[in-house]
Amino acid sequence: MADIARYPFARHLRGSSTTHVGHVRNGRTIHAGVGASFWFRPLSAVRHEVPVDDRELPLLFHARTSDFQDVTVQATITYRVTDPSTAAGRIDFSIDPETGAWRGTPLDQVAGLLTESAQQYAIDMLATVDLTDAMAGGVGPVRSVITDGLRADERLAETGIAVVGVRVVAVRPEPEVEKALRTPTRERVQQESDRATFERRALAAKELAAHLPAIDTLVLSPDLVSTALAQLAGGRTAAS
Repeated sequence: MADIARYPFARHLRGSSTTHVGHVRNGRTIHAGVGASFWFRPLSAVRHEVPVDDRELPLLFHARTSDFQDVTVQATITYRVTDPSTAAGRIDFSIDPETGAWRGTPLDQVAGLLTESAQQYAIDMLATVDLTDAMAGGVGPVRSVITDGLRADERLAETGIAVVGVRVVAVRPEPEVEKALRTPTRERVQQESDRATFERRALAAKELAAHLPAIDTLVLSPDLVSTALAQLAGGRTAAS
């Protein structure tokens, strides 16, 4: 917001390094520029202040895929006013001569314009793919269609607004549908884990079976049995 100092019969306005201020009198521009500072008469001057710094607009909206599934798109648009004079002629950026505050809500108008345009491009694109393809494609296709659409939008160019970048954080279906989509993958992972466990157990059983003949021979050998019986008889005799 511009700083306005009040004096008898006149005012002094001081802008900032991130705002373009203009002073118009009788339809003629007297002062205009970023960080401008000037005197003006409150009853005969028209003033506007347009921000020229990068601004971010968060978005959260719903769309529908070709198979009639609702998805939620979360994104952020970074934009900048590149032609302040043109923007001031299309949107009301005029400021109060006493306080320096905007008379209207110009940034809300800009936000509405960007939001509606971005939603239109994303909704049109998602309506051509089913939910599985939309989830498999991720956020890339949605980000590309919004970026290309906004940068080619003639209305934004005629208003003096340029899109710096678009970030799409998520494209998500409803919680119940998302859970259902995850179920086959979880079941497949569990089946692979069970199969690996079964194969390890089968291999261990096979190795054990390979050693069983040697164990049988050792236990059932006649010599070993005779020796064991003799030792057992000798032990009994000594005890008696």
